[in-house]
Amino acid sequence: MRDETVAKNYAETLFELARRHDGLETYGAAIATIAGVVEDDAKFRLFLETPRIDDEDKKAVVRRAFGEALPKHVVNFVMVTIDKRRQRLLREISRAYDLLLDDHLGREHVEVTVARQLDDATMQLISERLSSALGTKVIPHVRVKPEILGGLIVRTGNTIYDGSIRRRLDGMRRRLLGARLPAAVGDPTNA
Repeated sequence: MRDETVAKNYAETLFELARRHDGLETYGAAIATIAGVVEDDAKFRLFLETPRIDDEDKKAVVRRAFGEALPKHVVNFVMVTIDKRRQRLLREISRAYDLLLDDHLGREHVEVTVARQLDDATMQLISERLSSALGTKVIPHVRVKPEILGGLIVRTGNTIYDGSIRRRLDGMRRRLLGARLPAAVGDPTNA
């Protein structure tokens, strides 16, 4: 739990720095780039996180790798994480930054489950309709699960909207099984 709190504090600091320099999305993309390299490149991650390697050597490599490509303040921010021995939290800092940015821009990430892959026009329509219904800019993350048969399931936070064909069929089945059949005329068991 402590790592989450520390990562959030660092993300808030970077967010404030980005706000001062009118670079909210640019800084978010930059920290995501660095965190992505740390995530994807096991050798680089080990290099950054190994305490046996001198911090100045780590910072020199980070400067060479990112100094020209990313905003100076973001690279300096990474230097501070190295000085404070928090570089192992770069991925969590990036995630926390994204949450701050989404909140600031009024965006909400929503999980959408569908039965089959969607084309771009349908994705755009779903995004627009969900944005309208939820009153905020929605960024849908689509999962394909053929077992829902059709329709869609939307999960936002702790709320689930289930408009799947599977749920509708299950509901019809429960209603049919729970319904009493009318007695047949002339049935001797009805007497």
